[in-house]
Amino acid sequence: MASVETQLGHDVLNELKAVARKAAFARRKQAFDTQRPGAAGHLAEVLAGYRGVPLAGYMPIRTEIDPLPVMAEAAAHGPVGVPVIQGAGQPLKFSRWTPEGPLREGPFGAKVPEVDEYFEPEILIVPLVGFDRQGNRLGYGGGFYDRTLELLRAKRSTLAIGFAFGAQQAEVLPLEPTDQPLNMIVTESEIISLT
Repeated sequence: MASVETQLGHDVLNELKAVARKAAFARRKQAFDTQRPGAAGHLAEVLAGYRGVPLAGYMPIRTEIDPLPVMAEAAAHGPVGVPVIQGAGQPLKFSRWTPEGPLREGPFGAKVPEVDEYFEPEILIVPLVGFDRQGNRLGYGGGFYDRTLELLRAKRSTLAIGFAFGAQQAEVLPLEPTDQPLNMIVTESEIISLT
């Protein structure tokens, strides 16, 4: 009986997440379509205090806010990587990225470096679909960043910075025990420090 109840609870949670994602995607698209130049200004401000610290960003897809200008600046001072999906249910690996480096197609339409040079970042700029002011994030549903942050945080202090449009904020998000919290959320208009 408990397994049926557990499955029902899991199904309800998945449905709540699907509804929350749909609403957040709509808000993100609107923000993307109406964004002004300089959306990464606050992210640059935050990362200026961490020059040279191994960092991972992401290659923006669809309507994600773009961290590439800040990643390019950081690459002049230390290693910068982008996520490379290893397979379903596995943590991400991060391959060294440079602004001029050759890229290839990766899973889900995100580009990855042509030649993988893996390293472990100490700071992750994390893409997301939705967030709340308590540091929770709603991702795409694969659990890649949750598994990755859990693995990295078991080894050393790892700073997770959610980067999003302010419009992606939600009052409440459906959460699971495996969800890894963000240390900070940076939007085009503010820095929300949580630790």
